[in-house]
Amino acid sequence: MSVNTFGHLLRVTTWGESHGPAIGCVVDGCPPQIALSESDIQPFLDARRPGQSRHTTQRREPDEVRILSGVFEGRTTGTPISLMIENVDQRSKDYSEIANAYRPGHADYTYDAKYGFRDYRGGGRSSARETAMRVAAGAVARLVVPQVSILAYVAEIGGDRIDPANFDAGQIAQNPFWCPDAEAAKRWEALLDDARKAGSSLGAVVECVATDVPAGWGAPLYAKLDAELAAAMMSINAVKGVEIGDGFHAARLTGEQNADPMSPGDDGPQFAANHAGGIAGGIATGQPVTCRVAFKPTSSILTPVESITRDGEATEVRTKGRHDPCVGIRGTPVVEAMMTCVLADQFLLHRAQCGSASTDRA
Repeated sequence: MSVNTFGHLLRVTTWGESHGPAIGCVVDGCPPQIALSESDIQPFLDARRPGQSRHTTQRREPDEVRILSGVFEGRTTGTPISLMIENVDQRSKDYSEIANAYRPGHADYTYDAKYGFRDYRGGGRSSARETAMRVAAGAVARLVVPQVSILAYVAEIGGDRIDPANFDAGQIAQNPFWCPDAEAAKRWEALLDDARKAGSSLGAVVECVATDVPAGWGAPLYAKLDAELAAAMMSINAVKGVEIGDGFHAARLTGEQNADPMSPGDDGPQFAANHAGGIAGGIATGQPVTCRVAFKPTSSILTPVESITRDGEATEVRTKGRHDPCVGIRGTPVVEAMMTCVLADQFLLHRAQCGSASTDRA
């Protein structure tokens, strides 16, 4: 069995390869009677689209989505929604030199070890190209939970963090880095220019915040909201770490420092802090749900790296082609999409178990 589906009630299955004729996904479990068209999905794909600045891959893909099923007269029917994007700018010849060698840090060796065969053209199924369909699915999921607001941004590139005192959400769309700190964005431009010229790459940390998540979403034990979020984020290409709320920093606090004190409020408890990231016992508290996602540096680089061939002989690998010098930049819309898919799924699970009355009270 090859696991290409995630979600419980809102289930998303992606298909396709980086250099195949198309990529796509099927969103199953979406409630009926929701207004949906390509124009509801396209803006999110445009945000992730490659080739928008010199700081991302120069592959030119319009990423125009087509709805193939599950929508009639502009509304969802309750049946599977099939979405497709054609690949139009593949350059498979760029990968001919690594057809028989493994790129260190990439999935080349592990795919070969698992299947005894691999698609070396752009990484095939392991390419970040697959994440375009997650973004498309996330756009559908947003319509399932319109009451929730979700915002992701890059908080760190190459070890250089934003200054929280300079946080300005209005800046996120004003630079190519999804950066809420104008001064940090200027520094990152120089950092990425240097990395690209050196034939190297940089890692990044993306933060994501979901507000207006009602208290009660989630589940104890095996469908914990934070566990589902962690699994969803870790499934994104190049992600190597996830923190919910304070994450690892919580281990450095005392019990009283880590507590989120509560006091009576007009519409439920008032919280004095949010170290838990809006989740307690696997269930949403009503506070903002927060997570941080660490992206490793792009593995496909021009700098030669020691490796081996499929025959086990020593070699050096230098990856040509068009690659992101920092994959975390275009990973930002993907993080938003995965947060949205998880929250929409958890909403449907909550409604199925507890009914609309509990949802209204939340």
